[in-house]
Amino acid sequence: MLNELARVRRLVAEPVVEVTGTAPTDRTVFTRPLGRPDALGSLADIAFTNAAEAPDTVVVRRKTGGTWRDVTARQLADDVSALAGGLIAQGLEPGGRVALMARTTYEWMLVDLATWAAGGVVVPIYPTSSAEQARWILTDSGAMFCVVETREQVDMLGTTGVSVPVACIDEGAVEDVRRGGADVEPSVVEQRRAAISPQAVATVIYTSGTTGRPKGCVLTHASLLAEVDSITALLLPPFRAATGQEPSTILFLPLAHVLGRVVQLACLRERVVLGHAPSVAPDELRPDLASFEPTFLVGIPYVFEKIRDVARQQATEMGKAGAFGRAERVAERYGRLALEVDPRSSISPWGLLGLRLAHRLYDLLVYRRIRAALGGRVRYAISGGSALSPRLTHFFAGAGVVIVQGYGLTETCAAITINPPTRPRPDTVGRPVPGAEVRVAGNGEVQVRGPQVFSGYHESGEGIDDDGWFSTGDLGVLDADGYLTVTGRSKEILVTSTGKNVSPGPMEDQLRGHPLISQCMLVGDDRPFVAALITLDTEAVEHWRAHTDDPSDDGLRRTLQDAVDEVNATVSRAESIRAFAIVDDDFTEDNGLLTPSLKLRRAHVLEACAAEIDALYASARSTPR
Repeated sequence: MLNELARVRRLVAEPVVEVTGTAPTDRTVFTRPLGRPDALGSLADIAFTNAAEAPDTVVVRRKTGGTWRDVTARQLADDVSALAGGLIAQGLEPGGRVALMARTTYEWMLVDLATWAAGGVVVPIYPTSSAEQARWILTDSGAMFCVVETREQVDMLGTTGVSVPVACIDEGAVEDVRRGGADVEPSVVEQRRAAISPQAVATVIYTSGTTGRPKGCVLTHASLLAEVDSITALLLPPFRAATGQEPSTILFLPLAHVLGRVVQLACLRERVVLGHAPSVAPDELRPDLASFEPTFLVGIPYVFEKIRDVARQQATEMGKAGAFGRAERVAERYGRLALEVDPRSSISPWGLLGLRLAHRLYDLLVYRRIRAALGGRVRYAISGGSALSPRLTHFFAGAGVVIVQGYGLTETCAAITINPPTRPRPDTVGRPVPGAEVRVAGNGEVQVRGPQVFSGYHESGEGIDDDGWFSTGDLGVLDADGYLTVTGRSKEILVTSTGKNVSPGPMEDQLRGHPLISQCMLVGDDRPFVAALITLDTEAVEHWRAHTDDPSDDGLRRTLQDAVDEVNATVSRAESIRAFAIVDDDFTEDNGLLTPSLKLRRAHVLEACAAEIDALYASARSTPR
């Protein structure tokens, strides 16, 4: 691994990055485009282009009856065309909205592609959405047809009061719609597809609604194609060079989220073999990873944290907790060196030799198990959705898997910055993707511009200024090499009664990386100091109590205090967490305290935990020292 990135750098071309300005909050960074010029046509063409150019190439592996079965480009195009004909027979007109509510499955992809082929617009709804959330999206988007996965979702939509035809995948809806279009000639689908312009609306994706009612982001075929072509030109060459194999991946992110959607489109456009897994629960995901054996993954920090934590628990159960701790420290040190441009510049030859020997030992004992948990062939992974701890990045790099972190929003068609795989900096979210431009405004807000950026919000059309810049609402700084560090979100800044501004996100992310902590939210607005609400991972706590010398509640609080102290060491005293409360109930989607993309609904948490917060500040034990 120490020589791996240097080898890959020699094999792939890197984009040219232009940095103007000298101050961290007065810089503009532009990455020149790579690969294809401005895309023509539409997303509806992807399946049919593949079928025309490489009909027998396997583009998807579909799990049926517990077995992965190959789907060729020709087969996928036939499925898409037949279903598109069925949607046309159902009355779908060009520009008509089709809502789609299901887990990450082949059927989700098929309905998505078929709606486009019929000239329609897809409106995703998270499968975990409440009736109120679904009602708002259906009515605001003007959906004329809805496809869901389960009977429970059909019944839930029935309580919304929205009158819209609903088809259920579990009840054979896809095949029924397909049969209903038997009399629709393929030429009709071809005419619909040919009439779609790149600037036509492809999808309306609703934001997670962390600070209010979700807003519909209008994304065109051109903006999504620009994003797809940018990230594939940047990422696929090093992925191929690192493994010497054609890339393949299994997608488990929700397709209602823009990141999962873009990854799916990128794989289809580049004929990267793609599989679907409907769950991110570790016990359900691991068998799919083992049987599919992907070469790269796209996930969220939760997934990578769970892989490491499960390995730690297994080692503890085998009486090897100490050995795992040493292996973890070696991996972090080795991974930190591996990600440096010149690793030998920061360690002596003898120190490097000792580190290599220790790494070789723990590779046999620990790291190969980590790689096996990801399917055995993964060498690169992409993380998005929330901040990834640099320590976790270093750990996985030491275990043989380089995780590159990116940053983006629904409004930017997923990643607007990403760490280049050959030159990642784990404490940043990387540089602009090819063709994109990033700057920091005078108030510290990150602004972005490029062909990937949306055309505006549904109904209002607002979103970008006259010069094409979109203000993200996030705060950040750009370094001299063009790497962006996100320091917080402007609407989430806490202002204590002493006048100190505190950005809670980075500290919350660090605490969530602790194996015993499930969720964390900082409080302190108009209060004398910053405090934290912490929920626990019940399985991890049970495991900890069974293997620690002091399983008492006091021992647990001391362990959590150590985690808080470690975070406090990274900030000033005025920003530090002076007290914390353990909240009994976790923050989840089900209780409305997390969005479907697992972001905190801060206002909802403040309301739900008002008593705990008041007690926290009233308690004599919480008086700042």
